[in-house]
Amino acid sequence: MAASLARIQKTAYSLFIIVVVFWILKVGSFIIVPLVWGIFFAFSLFPVSNWFEEKRLPRGLAITLTIVLISAIALFIFYTLINQVLGLILDIPEISESFNNKISAYFADLGGMIGIEGKTMPEISSLFTPENMNATLLEAGKSLTLAGIVPLFIFLMLYYTDFFMEFLKKISGENNSSILVWIDDSGKVIQSYLVGMTIVTGIVSVMSGVFFYFMGIKYYVLFAVLIGVMNLIPYVGVIISSFLVVFYVLLTTDSLFYPFFTMFVLWIIQLTENNLITPLIVGSKVNVNTMVVILAILIGGSLWGVSGMILFIPLMGVLKITFDRIPSLAPYGYLLGDKFPVNEKNENFWKLLLRKVKNKKEA
Repeated sequence: MAASLARIQKTAYSLFIIVVVFWILKVGSFIIVPLVWGIFFAFSLFPVSNWFEEKRLPRGLAITLTIVLISAIALFIFYTLINQVLGLILDIPEISESFNNKISAYFADLGGMIGIEGKTMPEISSLFTPENMNATLLEAGKSLTLAGIVPLFIFLMLYYTDFFMEFLKKISGENNSSILVWIDDSGKVIQSYLVGMTIVTGIVSVMSGVFFYFMGIKYYVLFAVLIGVMNLIPYVGVIISSFLVVFYVLLTTDSLFYPFFTMFVLWIIQLTENNLITPLIVGSKVNVNTMVVILAILIGGSLWGVSGMILFIPLMGVLKITFDRIPSLAPYGYLLGDKFPVNEKNENFWKLLLRKVKNKKEA
């Protein structure tokens, strides 16, 4: 009885701690989110700043030069996107006025095909009310504020690397080697994921941009970057971004062929990215299963918005590494992992076919 009561008490304490942690993550998101971005980017940019430092540049100058180079690239992309966004906003009244009748006709034709008459599409202008625009501008302002704080955190994290390492050694006591291995493994997970996904984002953006350019889409750079960046959010991001692009193509073309063809090509790009590009460049560095990824997206999105949907995936990888190194928490690390048995009652037809083909080759 006492053992059972102690187990229940321990479970209650654990649940209470989890609730408190989630509450802190939610309430302190304005501080924690840029801090986590700063830590992640510090891990990713450390090889670059370290290379400059090895060339006998002072650490502060090496870090500053690294941040300036990355910021210059980011500002160039941001400037290009802002021009395209402003152009798209200016085109909204024209698009709304010119194509409301067309959209209504499309839906009327589809309604006739499936037996639903009299249904029309709401006006596009109703989606862009002053309240919606104000909320969008407010969120954009908050994002810009966070973006301005992140470089400061990156600089401080890189500059005080030795200081933080010494702190971790002191707090870990005699287990210095284990804490250093944990830091090294966690850094590799974060670095490989962020750098790899940046490369994947660039490749997907270029592939989409080339297609949009030859399709004659006016804001092809904006939509290409949208497809690439939203691809960072597994499963959900590509659906949202593809829908927006297809909807724009539907509004600005005279035939249903173009939106359907755009949807087909984006699907091909997504298949290529999922089955060829990402496995080749990123691999399975995060080492968490699909269910955990989906839960990370949902929990991260509810706590930190889009940033959480991106950051919580490598954070799950770091959490798995932490669990694996603590014997009492190792089963939870296994639960997060992507290595699990699948015991089927009978050999499925695919495995049976592969075995027969293999036997024929050996014969």
